[in-house]
Formats: sequence, C-alpha cells, structure tokens
Amino acid sequence: IPAELGNIEGAKAYAKTLAGVRSFDLVILGLGEDGHTASLFPGQAVDNSADVVPVFNSPKPPADRVTMSQNRLNNTHEVMFLVTGAGKQDAVNHWLKGEAIPATLIAPACGVDVYCFGVKVAA
Repeated sequence: IPAELGNIEGAKAYAKTLAGVRSFDLVILGLGEDGHTASLFPGQAVDNSADVVPVFNSPKPPADRVTMSQNRLNNTHEVMFLVTGAGKQDAVNHWLKGEAIPATLIAPACGVDVYCFGVKVAA
C-alpha cells in the first residue's frame, strides 16, 4: 500500500493495483488491543462500496492511513489472524463472546483461522 502518497492518493493508487485481482488466496491480519484490524477501528465508518479506502483521524498513529474495506478483505479463500501479546486479551475475550469488534467484520465464506500467542484462550 503506497501510504507515502497520503491517504487519498495512496488509496487511489492501491485501488488501481488491486483492480485486476478478483480475490485473494490468503489474507493474514493482526488484532489491536481495541479489536481493530487492518486499520478498521471501532466507531469509525468505512465506505464498503470501495475496495480500498482512505482512513482519516485514526485513533492510533499515523492519523491518516490506507486500508482495504471489509468487503474486499472478505473476498478471500483463507483468512488467518495472528494475535500476539497479553495486551490483546480483552479484545480476544470480546471476540470469543461474539461481541462486535472490527475484527468480527472479517468473515469470509471460508471462515477464519485465529492463532494466539501469549493470550489465554478458553477451550
């Protein structure tokens, strides 16, 4: 993602790159302490009609970012979440309880695989 172009121009450039890509074979994502993933933050609206979107006023630096929409991220054959660190425990607990956090929006037809390291997960 050419974030060095700024969020608006970077989103336009990356959208052109993805224009010929129908779906992804694999998407690997992380999980933030607040439940965000791929710069999709709690309480921020995202235009899901576009594949690539600029992010404004992110609650975590950098404030301006480029990301893919939930619809685009869901257009994949396999999704893996790699979650590391005890600081993610609350986010994982919310996810396991089925509470709405941005990571739960990533739900392709194939499902998701979640790998946790340093986070306690109830069996």
